[in-house]
Formats: sequence, structure tokens, C-alpha cells
Amino acid sequence: MGTNTAIVTRLAKDTAMTRESSSALYRLLTWLSPAYPVGAFAYSQGLETAVARGLVTDHAGTQDWIEDGLTGGSLWSDAVIFARAHEAARERDGSDTPTLAEINAFALAFQPARELREETLALGSAFLRTTQQAWPCDALRLVEEALGSETAYPLAVASAAAGHGIAAEPALEAWLHAGVSNLISAAIRLVPLGQSEGQSLLAALEPVIAETAACAAATRLEDLTTNNLMAEICAMTHETQHTRLFRS
Repeated sequence: MGTNTAIVTRLAKDTAMTRESSSALYRLLTWLSPAYPVGAFAYSQGLETAVARGLVTDHAGTQDWIEDGLTGGSLWSDAVIFARAHEAARERDGSDTPTLAEINAFALAFQPARELREETLALGSAFLRTTQQAWPCDALRLVEEALGSETAYPLAVASAAAGHGIAAEPALEAWLHAGVSNLISAAIRLVPLGQSEGQSLLAALEPVIAETAACAAATRLEDLTTNNLMAEICAMTHETQHTRLFRS
């Protein structure tokens, strides 16, 4: 009887874990889907200028551009901010962890171009508003009360994940996957690339995304640096570009 009880207990725990994992996956897929109403499709983070100037012209160039963003550009810095924001939203215990307000101020100050700052604020505000209506939690309520429309996008998504009990590792990888997917979608329209080429890019970047997520999880804000100067210049130049499809 004791053995049967132990088996039932273990099965119950396994079922609960499966349901929790399924719930986390469902929410991440929803929040980071291209269909989620935040308007991420409208931004290229300087890629439009890079294409216009002949810096990115084909499949290989697109992969190099996105890899540079993952290893030392805006995708990298947003990943570190995401990781530290998830940690702060999860703990909230008065420890040495920077507060969400401090992380948010850092995230906004770290933007190298006006359009990139406007992008993270527009997406963050839209995500916060939509998610607090459909998927409310205390963490999002506190962010909304403290920061409102001045919320950086990675901080908003990380706070939602932490508030709903979604672990940092899958949340961060999903965040990076969504960011890379958005840039590939922009490249398909700009370079242009075929849909199959876009998918092969996403497949090739899988290990880079995983490595970036692991490095970001272990990086403190005070140690965060970037080295993707060309992308930053393109993001600045885009502000005065005559013909534009994207807002950054």
C-alpha cells in the first residue's frame, strides 16, 4: 500500500510539473508571438539602413549581422537587462539585487539612438498594457504603478515571466528567439530573402541564441558592454533616412 501511495504521489507531482511547464510554454508562445499586439514588426533596429547602404546584401551577410547583435549588440544588451529584471522581479526581498526601477533607468540610458529608445518604450508600454489586461499579476501591477509608459520592453516581458512563475532560462531563450525572428522577418522584406532562407537562418542561429542566453544569465549590469558600433551608427542614421519601411 505504501508503495502504491508513493507511486501515486510521484505521478501527481510529475503531472503538476507537466501542467506548469505547459502553462509556461503557452504564455511565452503567446507573449512573444508576432501576433501579440505590441507592434514589434515595425522595427528593424538599424537593419534597414544597413541594407540601404549595401552592408547587408544576402543570406550570409544577414546571419553575420544578427550574430553580431547577439554577441555584442542590442540583442545582447537586452538579454542581460532581461536576465537581471527577471531576477529582480522574482526576488523583491531587499537583497543586493538592483531594483526594477534601477534596471529600467539603466536600460533606457544604454540605448545608443533615439529611435531605439522610442522602440523599447513603445513596445514595453504596449506589452505592459496588453498583458496586464489579459494575464495580470502582481509583478506587472507594480511595474505599471512605478514606471508606466516609461518601461523598457525587456524589463516588461521579464517581469511578466517572473510574475507568472516562468523560469528565467526558458523565458530568456524565448525572448532572444523572438528578437532574432523579428530581424529575420525584416530581412526577408528588405534584403530580400526567401522564406526558406529565413528558416535556415533561424536554425543556424540556434546555438548562438543558447550561448547568448547562458552568458547573459551570468552577466551583471555593471559588467555589460557592447561592441557592435556599425549597428549603432546605422540605428542613428536611420533617423534621417529618406525612404523607410521601419520605425528604427
